[in-house]
Amino acid sequence: MPKSATLSIALATYNEQDNIVDCLKSLKGIATEVIVVDGSSTDQTRQLAKKHKAKVYKTTNKPIFHINKNLAIKKCKGDWILQLDADERLTPELKEEIAQVLSGSYFGYTDWRSSQKYQADTPPVAYWLKRRNYFLGHYFTKSGQYPDPVIRLFRRGFATLPAKSVHEQMKVNGPLAWLKSDLDHFATPTFSRYIQRENRYSSLTAQELKDGGVTINPFSFINFIFIKPLSTFLAIYLRHKGFQDGFSGFVFALFSGLHHALSYIKLWELKSGKRNLNLQTDWS
Repeated sequence: MPKSATLSIALATYNEQDNIVDCLKSLKGIATEVIVVDGSSTDQTRQLAKKHKAKVYKTTNKPIFHINKNLAIKKCKGDWILQLDADERLTPELKEEIAQVLSGSYFGYTDWRSSQKYQADTPPVAYWLKRRNYFLGHYFTKSGQYPDPVIRLFRRGFATLPAKSVHEQMKVNGPLAWLKSDLDHFATPTFSRYIQRENRYSSLTAQELKDGGVTINPFSFINFIFIKPLSTFLAIYLRHKGFQDGFSGFVFALFSGLHHALSYIKLWELKSGKRNLNLQTDWS
């Protein structure tokens, strides 16, 4: 039997002491090495990561977090790389699938909905993973939040992050396939955590609006304060069936819509000189 390929885990962190231990524990038995690039956390993130045998590198906390993710990826030496966030967990089922990929006995599926296995002549160099998002005591099944696909598992040298936007996907040089099992995501297990993240994301969006030349006038006011919030709420709650996710779905749809209004207000602050966004300190 051929020897299995090696796997490196790449993480970028900033003040993740509440998440890092559970994340690293979920990797037990699958990873050859764990690389953590930490953006100068002020809590115990680095100490806890080192305690759990990760290789930790300290750097600055970049406005675009994917810059540090790329730094972690570049330090990896495994045949394959799995890029994770500290608030994500590997399920036993997903670990088993990844182990099959490493052994060369499994190429995944053509689509997350399909039972058709990948059978192209050229093996995939990267895989889509399905994220299962946890919010207010509930795993989303609708609301446009499942399967929340992300490209995370890839052969070393075949993928990288553009590092231009917080929600971008990996740029992959080669064929892609899907894994079937879920990657658990605990980004916003509590509402206070959700608000912290929204502060960060609305600041980024405000800067993007400013860079894109959006002006403050009656038309943009109506668009960002009324039209976009309402249309986003209706899209998530009705078109994406957020109502099936109960109270969690309603809250998510409501505040996803309000993201536009919050970003616009921060844009007004930027243009009026009343706010100087510090994207490092707007996030914790």
